Amino acid sequence: MAGALKSTSDGATLVLTLSNPEFKNALGPEIYAAGVEALNAAENNPDIRSVVITGEGGNFCAGGNLHRLQGNRQLPMEVQAQSINGLHSWIDSIRTFPKPVIAAVEGAAAGAGFSLALACDFVVAADNAVFVMAYSSVALSPDGGGSWALSRALPRALVAELLMCGERIGAPRLHALGLVNRSVAAGDALSEALKLADTLNARAPNVLASIKELINDAQANTLSQQLDAERGHFVRNLHHPNGGEGIAAFLEKRPPVYD
Repeated sequence: MAGALKSTSDGATLVLTLSNPEFKNALGPEIYAAGVEALNAAENNPDIRSVVITGEGGNFCAGGNLHRLQGNRQLPMEVQAQSINGLHSWIDSIRTFPKPVIAAVEGAAAGAGFSLALACDFVVAADNAVFVMAYSSVALSPDGGGSWALSRALPRALVAELLMCGERIGAPRLHALGLVNRSVAAGDALSEALKLADTLNARAPNVLASIKELINDAQANTLSQQLDAERGHFVRNLHHPNGGEGIAAFLEKRPPVYD
């Protein structure tokens, strides 16, 4: 049975649940398309201020469905290329989405599932969660931006170990390395992710969008370019109505209420 992406809400947070538990929430084209569609709708919905991505049945995501991939070997190469384009469109939409996206990881996050978690702004993981770039174990190479994200966050030797050897790495170690924001008890990843989302939902949405854009652009920018970008965002946010509300609330010692 093809997997699905379930969409529910928790206050101002959209919760997207990978639902293909028979195959540990393995991904496929229908999920990629649903993910892009859900984020497009959420971007234009002012009632949604953050997104949590999680998995059903005790696992986050096992990556690609090997049965489907084996079948695609009998088809023209363009079929698999189009499927990967779908995955990459979803990854790119998460990265450029102007609201915070949090991965809530239980169990396995393998292959493209690991890449999916890395694409999010925050990762909350159960302390028994296992992350693995399993591609080389089945004679494949990474997709989903995993090589890009890991190479920017970790030393080259460790990235080579994770990608070439397919070594498993636990949430506590990834937390120590700075790739996991919260390492929590098994079963608590989603609830902790929703608490983090509530904290973010209380911040000015325009400011979070600015910060995400600045972070995304920082790697490619020179210092001069980044300083210019920071100036532009700061001035726009100062003159945004939320800027006035934030400063006033601080001076008046009361909680702010942002649009």
